[in-house]
Amino acid sequence: MAADADRQPDFPFFEIPNWAVRLVVLLLVIGFPIALIIAWAFEATPEGIKRTEVADAMPATTGQKKHVWIYVVVIAAGISIALFFLGRYTASGPGESGRTPAAAGSLPQKSIAVLPFESLSEDKANAYFADGIQDEILTRLAKIGDLKVIARTSTEKYKGAPPNLREVAEQLGVANVLEGSVQKAADQVRVSVQLINAGTQAHLWAETYDRKLTDIFAVESDIAKAVADALQAKLTGNEQQALAVKPTNNSEAYDAYLRGLAAEGQLLHSVYAQFDAAGFYERAVQLDPNFALAWARLSRVDSELYSSPSDPTPTRRDAAKRALDAAQKLQPNSPETRLALARYQFLVLRDYTAAEATYREVGKTLPGNSDVPSALAWMAIRQGRWEEATAYYEQALVLDPRNTELLSFVAINYGDLRNFDAARKMCDRGLDVSPNDLDLMAAKAAFYQAEGNIEEAGKLLQNINAVTPSITAVVPKIGQFWLERDYTGAIALLQTRLAQHPFRSDLEKGIFRALLAFSERFAGNDSAVKAAAEQARDILVPLCTTQPENSFAALWLSRAHALLGDRDSAYAEANRAKELDEKNVAIRPAAEENFALIDTIVGNNAHAISILARLIGVPYESAVYDTPVTPALLRLDPTWDPLRSDPAFQKLCEERPR
Repeated sequence: MAADADRQPDFPFFEIPNWAVRLVVLLLVIGFPIALIIAWAFEATPEGIKRTEVADAMPATTGQKKHVWIYVVVIAAGISIALFFLGRYTASGPGESGRTPAAAGSLPQKSIAVLPFESLSEDKANAYFADGIQDEILTRLAKIGDLKVIARTSTEKYKGAPPNLREVAEQLGVANVLEGSVQKAADQVRVSVQLINAGTQAHLWAETYDRKLTDIFAVESDIAKAVADALQAKLTGNEQQALAVKPTNNSEAYDAYLRGLAAEGQLLHSVYAQFDAAGFYERAVQLDPNFALAWARLSRVDSELYSSPSDPTPTRRDAAKRALDAAQKLQPNSPETRLALARYQFLVLRDYTAAEATYREVGKTLPGNSDVPSALAWMAIRQGRWEEATAYYEQALVLDPRNTELLSFVAINYGDLRNFDAARKMCDRGLDVSPNDLDLMAAKAAFYQAEGNIEEAGKLLQNINAVTPSITAVVPKIGQFWLERDYTGAIALLQTRLAQHPFRSDLEKGIFRALLAFSERFAGNDSAVKAAAEQARDILVPLCTTQPENSFAALWLSRAHALLGDRDSAYAEANRAKELDEKNVAIRPAAEENFALIDTIVGNNAHAISILARLIGVPYESAVYDTPVTPALLRLDPTWDPLRSDPAFQKLCEERPR
C-alpha cells in the first residue's frame, strides 16, 4: 500500500490541469440541452440544415434521416468521458486504489491525529513520559470545537515503525497529523513536534522546546495553540482559557499523573491496568491535594472498577465518591470534573437519566472526546434503546475509528441484537488493526458458535490456551470444548489454568472452579463435580458477603449451590442477582436465563423451557454465553441435555427465519 501512495495514473493525461477538465464538463453540460433542441427541431438534408417539418416533406433517402437518439448518445458519451477524467484527476486522497495526492480535499481540513510521540530518553523507563505528553496535547486539542481530533486509542496503533502518513490519514479520516518526540533527563525536557498535511506532505509548522519539567504545561498549551493557528481553527474565549490551565505546580505529582495516563493506555493489553492507573493517580493527589485533574481521573477509574466484576466493593465505591467530591470542590465546572460526575452517576449510582444529561452537557465542552458518545451508547443499551446505541457507537467510531476495544463493544451490541454478520464485520475491523488480538478472535468465534458453526469458531480459538491472560478469551474456548463434547479437553484446560494462572481476583477463581464443576458434570464425574462446586462455593460465599452488590458473583454462587443440590440457596442467590440488576434493561433477561439454568440442573424442566421460549427472540446481554441464547446453542450445548426429550424444547431448537 505504501508504494501505491505515490503512483501516478496509468494514462498520460495526469498533467491536465483540473480547471481545464472542469471547463470541458461545464461546456458539455450547458451544450447538452441546446444540442437536444437543435436535434429535435432540425435535420440534415442534401440541401443543408432544414427545420424538421420541412425535411419531413422531402423525399427520404438512405442515410439522410438523422434521429434524435444519435445526438443524445454521442453527447452523453462525451459527458461520461469528461466526468471520468474529472473524477480521476480531481479526486481526493491517496488511498489503496492508488489515487493521486490531490486526495486530501475529501477530508475535513481542520482534522488532526496526534501520533504516538517517540521517547528519546536514554532511560527506557521514561517511555511513559512521552505517552503522557502526547495524551495531554491531544486532550487539549480535543477541547477545541472547530477541530476534529482522533482519540489516542486509535492513534496508539501506529507506535513504533515510521508510518505512511497518507495511509494513516486515510485510515483515521483526517487531513493532518502531528508527530513528535520527547527526551527527558532529570528535570530537563526536550519536546520536538511537527505538523504535516498528510495529503501534500507539506510541513505546516514545527518547533522544538527545551524547558524545565516545571514548564511542561506551557509547552503543551503552546503546541495546542500553534496547531490551532496553523489549521485556522477558531478558539472561543473559554477554549483559550482551558488551554492555558496549569493543573499542578508539583512536578512529582504531575509525573505520577502521567504514569497513570500511560497505565490507562495499557487497558487494551491488561485487565489489571485500571488498578495500576488508580495507584498512580492516588500518588499524584497525595503529593498535591489540590490537583483537581488527577482527582477527576481517579474518580473515573474508581467508578469503572466498582462497576466491573473485579472490585464492586463499598470501599471502591466510597473511593470514587471521595475523589469526585475533591474534584468538585477544586474545579466544579471543569470538563474533566463533569466527566467524572457523569461516570459516577452512570456506573455507581446507576442514575441513567442524570448521567445522560451530564454527558450531553460535557459533550459541548469536549467535542472531540469519543468517551461521550460511547458512554451514551452504553446507557442507551441499559435502557433497552438498542438501535439508538448503535447510532451513538457510530459517532464514537468517527473520533476513534481504530480503537479495538470500542470496535469489540460495537460488535457485542450487534451480537446482542442477533445480527451476527454485522458483529463479525466489526471484529474484522478490529483484527485489521490488531491481527493477533485474541479477545477479538474469541468474540468472533462466539458469533459463529451462536449460529452453530463450531468448525469456524474452532479455527479462531486454536491459539487460546490455559495460560492466556484474558478471561474473555478463555471462556469461549471452554464453551467450544463443551459444544464439541470434548469434556476431557475442557477439564484439562481448567485444571491447568487453576494451577498456573496468577489470579488477581477471587471472583475469577470462583468462576473457573464452577466451570470445572460443570465440565465434570458433563463428563459424568459426580464426585469431581461435588469437589469443584464446593471449592467454588467456598470462594464465592465470602465474596458475596464483602461485595453485596456484585450481581455477577451472586449468579455464579447460585450455580454452585445448584450443582451441590442446594435448591433453596440457589434460588435465593438467583433472586438476589435479579434484584441487583433490576435497573439494567439489557441485563435483566440474563437473570431469567440464570433461572432457566438452575431449573435445568435441579429438574424443573417445564419452567426452564418457558423461560427459554421468552428469551429466544429478545435482545439482551447473556450471563451464560457471549451472545443471547439461540436455537443452535440450545441444540449443541450439553447444559440443556435434560430438556431434549420435551417436544416444546425441540421446537425451540428449530432455526427461525431472520
